[in-house]
Amino acid sequence: MTALVDGTGHPATTPPENAGSGRGRWRRGRLVAATAVLLALVMAAHRAVPNVTGNPGSLLETFLPWLGLSVPVLAVLAAVRRSATAAVAVLLPAVVWCSLFGGTLLDKRAPGRGDLTVVSHNVNDHNPDPLRTARQLAASKPELLALEELSDKTAPVYERALAGTYPYHFVRGTVGLWSTHPLRDAAPVDIMPWTRALRATLDTPKGPVAVYVAHLASVRVLPSTGFATRGRNEAALKLADAVRAEKLPRVVVVGDFNGTSDDRALRPVTSGLRSAQDAAGDGFGFSWPASFPLARIDQILVKGVAPVSAWTLPRTGSDHLPVAAALRL
Repeated sequence: MTALVDGTGHPATTPPENAGSGRGRWRRGRLVAATAVLLALVMAAHRAVPNVTGNPGSLLETFLPWLGLSVPVLAVLAAVRRSATAAVAVLLPAVVWCSLFGGTLLDKRAPGRGDLTVVSHNVNDHNPDPLRTARQLAASKPELLALEELSDKTAPVYERALAGTYPYHFVRGTVGLWSTHPLRDAAPVDIMPWTRALRATLDTPKGPVAVYVAHLASVRVLPSTGFATRGRNEAALKLADAVRAEKLPRVVVVGDFNGTSDDRALRPVTSGLRSAQDAAGDGFGFSWPASFPLARIDQILVKGVAPVSAWTLPRTGSDHLPVAAALRL
């Protein structure tokens, strides 16, 4: 065998086989590539993830858009590894994410206010300044205002603060409706042992609209139980039954659902309604937590009316952002 020598007579170092070669670039980065493929499969088949103990399917769907942040991380790792295999594989989750959420990033808002502007807000029963919150909401000038998480202490504050702007209002339990148009036939909707939902008829210049405001049960993420959603899911089923029994053709359902429209457990409610944010919003419209919104758990859903635009309002003293929509009746 002939030994290679350098100019000094010493043995020359033989470069590793395929180092820097095209073949090496395809062999490196297999772990990054496998991770990218797995991420693409999870996003594409998220509805196949079962809601077994801990409800991993619902938890995944609640924060599904955020999986997209993994794509640039994997792309950087592919570049660091100088791996052609990983670079190609990273395209898969990028394409899947864009197919799922690319349209959400488009501004679908139409010009104009529509016939009815609706604002819904979980005002937080520990809100340090409910009077200021009431004034902020009134300043946005909706014709219909729905509030959730009222208390015996704060409800009178909102009633006094909003009385001059909204001559019609009903408060039942922890939820309330305020309107510039007449409201009638207000009645609680039985979704929980105490009143957290209300139905009323809104008499607009273009005819009656059935309005529901609801605050579904809270959820928790705990090591012992996982994503605990049983109470919320049961409340959603009862709300869905009430909406399905509604006789008026035009329906608006708003409130804090403690879940996103992607969560399969809320499908009994969302399947028969359109999300104003999905139909006419700009971006994801995340509403919670207000300090750094991660999910849209506050909803404006409609049937028989057309969303014109949807948006979130600036932060108040609550841990939620108010959500708003302009509707064409």
